Amino acid sequence: MAVITDKKTIDEILLRGVAEVIQKDSLRSKLLSGKKLRIKFGIDPTSPNIHLGRAVALLKLRALQDLGHTIVFIVGDFTGVIGDTSDKESERPMLTSKEVKKNMKSYIAQAKKILSTKNLEIHYNSKWLGKLRYDEIGEQADAFSLADFISRENIKKRLEAGSRISLREVFYPLMQGQDSVAVSADIELGGTDQKFNMLAGRRLQERAKRQPQDILMVNLIEGTDGRKMSSSWGNTIDLLDEPQNMFGKIMSLNDPLIVKYFIHCTRVPMAEVEVIQQALKGNTINPRDAKLKLAQEITALYHGEKKALQARNDFINTFAKRGAPADLKEEVVEGGKELCDIILSLGLVASKTEWRRLVLGRAVENMETGEIIQDYNFKLEQGGIFKIGKKRFVKIAVRG
Repeated sequence: MAVITDKKTIDEILLRGVAEVIQKDSLRSKLLSGKKLRIKFGIDPTSPNIHLGRAVALLKLRALQDLGHTIVFIVGDFTGVIGDTSDKESERPMLTSKEVKKNMKSYIAQAKKILSTKNLEIHYNSKWLGKLRYDEIGEQADAFSLADFISRENIKKRLEAGSRISLREVFYPLMQGQDSVAVSADIELGGTDQKFNMLAGRRLQERAKRQPQDILMVNLIEGTDGRKMSSSWGNTIDLLDEPQNMFGKIMSLNDPLIVKYFIHCTRVPMAEVEVIQQALKGNTINPRDAKLKLAQEITALYHGEKKALQARNDFINTFAKRGAPADLKEEVVEGGKELCDIILSLGLVASKTEWRRLVLGRAVENMETGEIIQDYNFKLEQGGIFKIGKKRFVKIAVRG
């Protein structure tokens, strides 16, 4: 297959959902050159599931793969044991080899939900990292100073807070950097939290007298609770979620995330995404309808059109049978407010006494997530359609 060098397609790849490109002119020139490039992406099996946050990069890889380039997919069976704390506010516990092996059982199958089997190489980094001698590791470490490591924002915060930082964490960027040397990467793709590690790849390639890789960083996305999507926080939408579960989770997202998810988690053309964005801004489309389309697009990507349509119908029928009006007016509030105060201000309950009685009777529910509210002082962190008693409903979106 000949490499495609269409300028418009390449420019969209370099813009859509992209946070930063290091050596953008170089990268664009490479993509326009017609040369078949080796594009590296690594993922550590720290949990059994790949979630949509990680799939943002996979979708970008597929776009580059469709141009005819080779995707070098690295399963971090060695780095996964050590643990990367690039995006963590505390030290990540070391996993055992057994845990990593168990977690990575279906990783390739999950990745292939997006990536084509053509122009795809799969590697396990224990193959080269497990063979490094102590003197070789010391030589790699000599390429960096301690100041380089502690200048990173999350490490600096932990130092200022007096939190423990293990020497083990210092080695992780060296290992990810060595991956780039081992597979002769032309480009490395990853999230913004991986910037230091990917730059380490450039430095080690230069030290090995190789052409340094260019770097393409994609944005991180929020999970179902509004925080960064993370398996550690349990706020993920996983590629292996059942269609109805995946659909329902997407419908529970805060409305301000709709456009971001269209950009980062679907293959809907940007021209169409921009139309949806303008319609939402101009209030010419109901956010719920936009979210229904979003949920169907994402579910279809991983489960096929037929199952996605069934999930959509099941979702709509569930709401219809339970009596939630289709044309509910949406109330927009700040996150962290007590649900009781919001319900009282809207006149849906007469007093805090009535609210306590309803909560005690398990009669307050977020219908989009199925969560029964059991805390009188429940603070709202994510939106939804709330059923209060038998016949009162309110749709709430959390701002920001």
